[in-house]
Amino acid sequence: STMTEYRILEEIQDIKELISGSKAKRLMNIKDVADYTRLSISTIRRAVRLGRLKVMRTKGKLLFSFIDVNRWLDA
Repeated sequence: STMTEYRILEEIQDIKELISGSKAKRLMNIKDVADYTRLSISTIRRAVRLGRLKVMRTKGKLLFSFIDVNRWLDA
């Protein structure tokens, strides 16, 4: 289906960006993480609270590195 093709192209783009290093250094807010992982914000908050997902706090905002999110997903 077209959606599957779109998803595959999106994955290829992610891999290209990861190889070039641009996405690896990128920071995401909690909504970005929810969109990327397709998990709920409460699931992400729980992982942070349990110490499973590394987070940086700046001015009350939660920021996550792309690498840490992928590491958590692979755990």
